[in-house]
Amino acid sequence: MWNKSVPLVIAHRGASFHAPENTIAAFRMAAELGADAVEMDAKLTIDGQVVVHHDLILDRTTTGTGPLSARTLEELQRLDAGSHFDLSYAGEHIPTLREVFRSVADRLLINIELSNYASPFNTLPEAVVKLVQEFGLEKRVLLSSFNPVGLRRVRKLTTRIPIGLLVRAKEPGWLRAFFSWLTPNYEAFHPSMALVSEEIIEGQHRKGRWVNVWTVNELEYIKRVVYWGVDGVITDAPDLAREVVREIYPENGEGDA
Repeated sequence: MWNKSVPLVIAHRGASFHAPENTIAAFRMAAELGADAVEMDAKLTIDGQVVVHHDLILDRTTTGTGPLSARTLEELQRLDAGSHFDLSYAGEHIPTLREVFRSVADRLLINIELSNYASPFNTLPEAVVKLVQEFGLEKRVLLSSFNPVGLRRVRKLTTRIPIGLLVRAKEPGWLRAFFSWLTPNYEAFHPSMALVSEEIIEGQHRKGRWVNVWTVNELEYIKRVVYWGVDGVITDAPDLAREVVREIYPENGEGDA
């Protein structure tokens, strides 16, 4: 389902220009704005539950403070994760991955970033794979990470869930090549906008991989990567990206994940 004939619109942390990032409200808004998929960040609580939150600490987007990994799920879900964005979203909480699946998995593809970078050897990959299998979402979920160790562990558990290697432009070329070598049989390449080019997209396509570029928010750059033949546009503005895809692919530009 990730291999479409037109570029997928992938809402970065949900429709995060329009709703508080990584909340159920942002994911539902993404669907309403025409996204095919949502991208989100998975982490483990101290009691081993998978939650969706970007930062290592809670201060920026919630009423909590300190590291997320030091809190139980019960403690986290008492926090407000919406008011920082707008008071109309007061009461939005840090969702569990289970809640996300129940809320939007029937409407959207789901790109889960395994973001256990501070604890790369914890059990996050195993916990996420278990949940994906429990919900039967192997064809609707893509697991991505900057860390090839986590992706290797996913691949040892299952070959039915596609994986994607995230890469930053500031990483030296030899390190990107090493991480690529360490990551077994990955289906998707996720470069930053600063790194991507038409040649890179074509090169990855020759290797049989999809290319989903992040994070593309400006009209000019969305048009550029869509014309280059990217497979997915990871964006905070899924409504804008949907307009571009609809304009360039008028016969097939509607979301149908």
